[in-house]
Amino acid sequence: MTSSHPLGAFLRARRARLQPQDIGLPGTIGRRRTAGLRREELAAVAGLSVDYYIRLEQGRERNPSPVVIAALAHALRLDADESHHLHRLADHAAGRRAERPPPRPAVSAPTMALLDRLRPWPALILARTGDVLACNPEGLALYAGLDEWPEPRRSIIRYIFTHPAARSVLANWQWSAATSVANLRHWTGTDPDAPDLRRIHHELAAASADFRQLWERQDVRPRRTTNKAFHHPRVGDIVLTHQSWHLDDSATRLSLYQPEPAHTDQVALLAHTLHTPRQPYPTRE
Repeated sequence: MTSSHPLGAFLRARRARLQPQDIGLPGTIGRRRTAGLRREELAAVAGLSVDYYIRLEQGRERNPSPVVIAALAHALRLDADESHHLHRLADHAAGRRAERPPPRPAVSAPTMALLDRLRPWPALILARTGDVLACNPEGLALYAGLDEWPEPRRSIIRYIFTHPAARSVLANWQWSAATSVANLRHWTGTDPDAPDLRRIHHELAAASADFRQLWERQDVRPRRTTNKAFHHPRVGDIVLTHQSWHLDDSATRLSLYQPEPAHTDQVALLAHTLHTPRQPYPTRE
């Protein structure tokens, strides 16, 4: 799922995205043989020796202090999520903490009742791997074709990258793919060696070149409230506000889709179509 030195891999990827002028250094004349910043340029801005930074990037220095990591986050122009991810990678490299969550029990009866009360709004309970632990009928129907898979295989991120309907159903597939991968990397910062995260990463990396390319970008982003557009084969175009809440201070989350005012009829229609014969869904490469 990661290199043997995930901290170094993240630093290299972020260094490659910056040019000298991005961090206040004068630009160079002519072509640079290095993609992005040189190691010595980043080290200088972060106030580190070049030798120390090289050892850190190569994984030979495994105990950077929080002050050093904060300096690197600032030099790399990381946002709050990316900076937090960098600190977690450093903590993992130093063995300062182990945040592996305990096995998640079955979804509780009150949570199942909540899913039913939220109808007709689509709602799902998702693991940090995107696995669908529970959902109401509208939540399952929203991702057209997901119900064809056996329950243990139902996963939103697996759907995005491997289901033949995904690129047609998700109106902005590229955005959905990128944010899903960035969210998965967010969780790997908590525990890069977690079996559940390694399992879904290995599967998708083997199955999808798009996933591999997005993973190499090293983007980090937890879920945010946002609008999601669907081109649903049974109800047409629909825009929903997507919100997530973590349950019981765990990685398990409630994923709720509420209609924009102009799309309330489509949500009602989605619920109605649960009782009508299925139509073939479109596919698009």
